[in-house]
Amino acid sequence: MPKSAASNALDRVLVMEMVRVTEAAAIAASRLIGRGDEKAADHAAVEAMRKAFDELDIDGTVVIGEGERDEAPMLYIGEKVGGAQGTGPRIDIALDPLEGTTITAKAGPNALAVLACAEEGNLLNAPDVYMDKLAVGPGYPDGIIDLAKTPTENVEAVAKAKGVKPNEIIVCVLDRPRHADLIAELRGIGCGVVLIGDGDVAGVIAVTDEDTTIDMYMGSGGAPEGVLAAAALRCVGGQFNGRLLFRNEDEKARARKWGIDDREFDRIYKLEELAKGDCIFAATGVTSGSLLDGVKRLRNGTMTTDSVVMRASSGTVRWIKGEHRAAFKDD
Repeated sequence: MPKSAASNALDRVLVMEMVRVTEAAAIAASRLIGRGDEKAADHAAVEAMRKAFDELDIDGTVVIGEGERDEAPMLYIGEKVGGAQGTGPRIDIALDPLEGTTITAKAGPNALAVLACAEEGNLLNAPDVYMDKLAVGPGYPDGIIDLAKTPTENVEAVAKAKGVKPNEIIVCVLDRPRHADLIAELRGIGCGVVLIGDGDVAGVIAVTDEDTTIDMYMGSGGAPEGVLAAAALRCVGGQFNGRLLFRNEDEKARARKWGIDDREFDRIYKLEELAKGDCIFAATGVTSGSLLDGVKRLRNGTMTTDSVVMRASSGTVRWIKGEHRAAFKDD
């Protein structure tokens, strides 16, 4: 299919239709909020998202999903999705039906159903390993952040560009033992550190919203989530650096399987190397957080959802409030 034809199909089919996919996953997962069962919540979201994809007229391929085929029954890496195989636009899809399984099980904030899509070949096939991440919002000179530099140097660069002192910068970090040294360094120069328990896609996106007061995101998390966050930043602006982290030879072998050779193991990926072209990013809140409200169930049986969909080529961001009645009622 010529690129122009695929692009037209992206405009017509995907920009709004992808919200229906994340809404379905979020509603399904919301039934398990606070129930303490991470696996059941994730399974519900996966099944609902897979079913919703079948209703789209696309020839989609999952490039970031629930794992490899022998690890996941559906939405696995390489799986074909969509109801127009061989005839619809060829689309690569990165997804996380429930970004924040622990959050959902414990009824915490910022759980999302999230996905990104782009024309074939435009999303990095990131292996399921850790990624060191560094992000800043829009409005700064290109190259203001650099993973090759220390956290202090990056904070100082952003502070100088913003016209403030380093101790006025606020950084979001996942609350993990592995980040103890990073947190100590940031607090040592006076930074405010916002610690989040999970959900680093929302954490990265927070740097684009002045209302959160978060200036930067730092620390390691899942590489697949890094690609999803990069796709969102491609749509709304900002800068992102990512570097894959390997704990053992098995993880390196997994990376080689998806086309990343040894020479790229220490590579620092920039935003456009993770998500290229006309990306679309969509997310629906499962639990309420800094980005979106969660699914709410009203007394009359109606459910409400809060979603966002973004498109890179136009820079459009749409905030969508949904009301769902018979189609999504509990059995």
